Amino acid sequence: EFYVNFTRMIFEDQLLFFFSAIGAFNGFFLSVYFAFFVEEKSKKTCFLSALLMVISVRITKSSFLYFYSGIYEIFIHVGLTACALIGPFLYLYIKENVRPKQHSYTWVFHVLPYLVAMIIICTLYPYKDNRSLWFLRYNWLSFGNILYTQWLLYLVLAGVLLRDTFRKVFKKEEKLSSQEVWLLNIFLAVAIVWLAYRTVRYTSYIVGALSFSFVFYISFLLWLFRRKKLPILSNQPTKYANKKISQEHALSIANQLEQVLAREEIYRDSALKLPDLADALEVTPHYLSQYLNDNLGQNFTNFINAYRVKAAEKMLLNSPHLTLEAIGKECGFNSNSSFYSAFKKIKGLTPGQYKKELM
Repeated sequence: EFYVNFTRMIFEDQLLFFFSAIGAFNGFFLSVYFAFFVEEKSKKTCFLSALLMVISVRITKSSFLYFYSGIYEIFIHVGLTACALIGPFLYLYIKENVRPKQHSYTWVFHVLPYLVAMIIICTLYPYKDNRSLWFLRYNWLSFGNILYTQWLLYLVLAGVLLRDTFRKVFKKEEKLSSQEVWLLNIFLAVAIVWLAYRTVRYTSYIVGALSFSFVFYISFLLWLFRRKKLPILSNQPTKYANKKISQEHALSIANQLEQVLAREEIYRDSALKLPDLADALEVTPHYLSQYLNDNLGQNFTNFINAYRVKAAEKMLLNSPHLTLEAIGKECGFNSNSSFYSAFKKIKGLTPGQYKKELM
């Protein structure tokens, strides 16, 4: 009977390790895929690749440490450092989807300090010689507790960014886009892994199995979205299949747009982008894009250019001494060609022809 139980324990351990290893392998595979093989590479795909990589490294470290305690200490330190980066990369990925900014390098401040701090801590307090400083159950101020608290804070920050998406889950009149479903699943999957690590006593192998489910689910979603050709990784605004925003919400957005465009005239900023306007309205870029495309039947560029052309008309009438180039720049066009093209498209005349008719 002892032999049977012992053999069963060995088999169960091997099975648990197998699922942990499979989960980590799938994470590494998807990380490489998003980093090198997606058609449209961007900061989004880089952050998603990094997120999957650090989770996989963390799971691999946990699995090996639980089943093979004699692993090299440097590998343990790499796993602990990866744990410190899970929260930041989740936050950065969500932020890049919800509030993207061109040529922004603020992500460095969410990554580099933790890398430096972990290198210093692991050098001064090696894991194997200072286990009481790392284990969660020994000390609330242990490095382990600090790591999971930091991870939790970034989960909260990511949740705040997704607050509009969470609200839509409970509103019948608003349906989630494919990209919003994707982001919610990424967020919840990472939150579940954090919860399992933080609340269950023996979780090294359990979280390995969880990670297997996590990356398998992502694989399934990726396959499903690619099959339906939904732009979950694209920088282009998500299309909403003509699902119009309700009249009440549309009226609210129209009033806000009137405030920031007609009165504050932010369209005069030639660098104005859809996310910038969405920030001014305090809505998500996807929600604003849905309103413009499905309620107004316009894309962002044509919508903004209509305001710019209207402003140019007034300046051509009231400031005839200004050159056409000066008027175009004053109204928000970044080049003469874009000014001429937009003006003719809307008015049927070039700015020069329009000016002559006023004389």
